[in-house]
Amino acid sequence: MIKLHDKHFKPFLSEAQIKAAVKKVAEQVAADYKDETPIFVGVLNGSFMFVSDFLKEYQHPCEVSFVKLSSYQGLTSTGIVETLLDVSEDIEGRSVIILEDIIDTGRTLKKLIHLFSKANVKEFKVASLFYKSEIYNGEYTIDYIGIDIPDKFIVGYGLDYNELGRNLKEVYQLNQKHMINLVLFGKPGAGKGTQADFLKDKYNLKHISTGDLFRYNMKNDTELGQLAKSYINRGDLVPDEVTIKMLQDAVEKNPDASGFIFDGFPRTTAQAEALDAFLATKEMKIDATIALEANDEVLIKRLLERGKVSGRSDDQDESKIRNRFDEYNEKTAPLKDFYEAQNKFHSVNGIGAIDEITHRLAKVIEEL
Repeated sequence: MIKLHDKHFKPFLSEAQIKAAVKKVAEQVAADYKDETPIFVGVLNGSFMFVSDFLKEYQHPCEVSFVKLSSYQGLTSTGIVETLLDVSEDIEGRSVIILEDIIDTGRTLKKLIHLFSKANVKEFKVASLFYKSEIYNGEYTIDYIGIDIPDKFIVGYGLDYNELGRNLKEVYQLNQKHMINLVLFGKPGAGKGTQADFLKDKYNLKHISTGDLFRYNMKNDTELGQLAKSYINRGDLVPDEVTIKMLQDAVEKNPDASGFIFDGFPRTTAQAEALDAFLATKEMKIDATIALEANDEVLIKRLLERGKVSGRSDDQDESKIRNRFDEYNEKTAPLKDFYEAQNKFHSVNGIGAIDEITHRLAKVIEEL
């Protein structure tokens, strides 16, 4: 997944697939024109990569020219196409093959056909690397096609989103707004916080840690913070309704997020049911729960090392660490059953380099 401006794009066509398509078009054109010297006309800006690679595959005499077309800004989808750079006048009696990066509705192609209809060329044909046949409504034949693609917005290999992405070797398609909501589990020391930071940036997710929510509300003496303090000061557990209300406020403050990572909640089956009920009111749901699994002995060693730096007493006493593990196991077991019944529980190996673990988590998320 990559981000250009405010949009996220996911892999669509590999460099190898694109090269194969370019070679196919070049071979088809060569079969028709190898015995003459055609003029290839690239349509800027998008076709510059296609023209370059096409010419490397075309092993016969030819000439090259370019035209640049642009749609006026601020118009409706009917659009008006303006010629910014005209083709050479020395094309009379010559065969002209237009090299387009992509043809969708055919509006730009119509302008090109009109442009060449004024010139006394021998013939002209159209070659397009990408072709959206399902939305093409033009009256002209597309003579050479690299890849017929669905009607998705794509970038890369010369194609752009507000001028970014043209230099990508692969082609990416717009990742349509799809809300991804995750519950992240992990024993102390499993790297849950570190991975949440990577995932939230990679997928434009908001990381909601109930511990952070409690600290924020209590520090800022919000109404919910005061309510939570009143229970804590009496030695009582803070009711789930208070925590859910904090979660609700955090969700509503982030309407542009592509989803949420819930960390520290739910801890019980009742809380999981309450979270499901709350998300349903927002027409949302939990898509997956991911548990970072790690060997206890490895984690104990990791926490004891962390304790030397953090100064946290609960990271410096092995017996306290093991008690925390026992508590985690006791609370997580019923939650695992709850989410497994919904086919939403995923276990990921939490041992290894940070980027390796991130890759494992991303694999789960991108298969949702």
